[in-house]
Amino acid sequence: MASAAEQLASNLNFATFAKAEDLKRRLWFTLGALLVYRLGTYIPLPGLNPEAFAQAFAGQSGGILGLFNMFSGGAVERMAIFALGIMPYISASIIVQLMTSVVPSLEQLKKEGEQGRKVINQYTRYGTVLLGTLQAYGIAVGLESGNGLVVDAGWFFRISTVISLLGGTMFLMWLGEQITSRGIGNGISLIIFAGIVAHLPTALAGTLELGRTGALSTPLILAIIVMVVGVIALIVFVERAQRRLLIQYPKRQVGNKMFQGDTSHLPLKLNTAGVIPAIFASSLLLLPATLAGFANSAALPSWATTVVAALGHGQPLYMVLYGGMIAFFAFFYTAIVFNPKDTADNLKKHGGFILGIPARAAHRRIHRPRVDTHHRARRDLPDVRLHSARSHDRADRRAVLPWWYVAFDCCQRHP
Repeated sequence: MASAAEQLASNLNFATFAKAEDLKRRLWFTLGALLVYRLGTYIPLPGLNPEAFAQAFAGQSGGILGLFNMFSGGAVERMAIFALGIMPYISASIIVQLMTSVVPSLEQLKKEGEQGRKVINQYTRYGTVLLGTLQAYGIAVGLESGNGLVVDAGWFFRISTVISLLGGTMFLMWLGEQITSRGIGNGISLIIFAGIVAHLPTALAGTLELGRTGALSTPLILAIIVMVVGVIALIVFVERAQRRLLIQYPKRQVGNKMFQGDTSHLPLKLNTAGVIPAIFASSLLLLPATLAGFANSAALPSWATTVVAALGHGQPLYMVLYGGMIAFFAFFYTAIVFNPKDTADNLKKHGGFILGIPARAAHRRIHRPRVDTHHRARRDLPDVRLHSARSHDRADRRAVLPWWYVAFDCCQRHP
């Protein structure tokens, strides 16, 4: 099924758009909320020396602070009230989501529908307050330890910093919820997107300036633009890619009515984990360099200096660990958020089954979808065709097929 944005794009008509008052109100509300967010990234913390902090940040921008600065839209390098951004809320959401697979009471709440979701969201807000308080206090102590970063160090500065940063995070959380309910799209995602693309005009202007001075040739600039567009298209392609398992529903009688057997599909996203693995891997790999930057380099032992140098951005060890950690977190996060056994139980509850797969083995088929040799090329995504359960068992015992074959079989966009 196409999303709301895809349906809007396919049915875009400017004459109809001019009459859609509710849509225009939602657009203006979203733009206004994002404007408020951008203004908040320029309001500095009280009691901070902006010039001294800018010089200190310039020496640490290559570590984890640079990553957080990108997600906060430049608020970290200015140490604004939105410096924490929406990251405490995202961290709390991930923690609560992981706990729903471990804690039985939270798992039961997850199955209670809308009411359970509201309770889980409330727990997420409590977790956001706790994480935001700890992070804000750590930032306050870290700023006081700097040389001349704070005008008047003490408990008043710590308390005011915690209140300002935590208040900024809670305001962004509320603003994101308002955008979701009264605006367009997911508010939290739009806030993160606005923070990331805030550096785009500066980067574009710098590239054009390099082209004007002759440092970059015109064909190279055009190649960079084409590459950026191609990468974005590939990301969208993979993000929308899904594997569809064919589901068959038998005839059933409800009251005096007889419903004919129906055929549906179970969509499995190719990229279930999204960008979470990349964020986790980047944060963990940049942490040693950030801690070493805050510490005195002369006081570090030789082995620590060697490790920090080997884990520098762009080093071979860094790239190998980065790719390995992304693969690990992709499998780990997908295994946590997607439960194939529950999906199989829901299919059995409604009388559905996967063609050629016994009911007892349905969860294994959902957990480990394979590329079937019998498929037909068509406009929609490929259906699953299996001649027998025995042939499927033989196929499952085979080695994993090459990734490009899986990509061509799975990554087809539906209209």
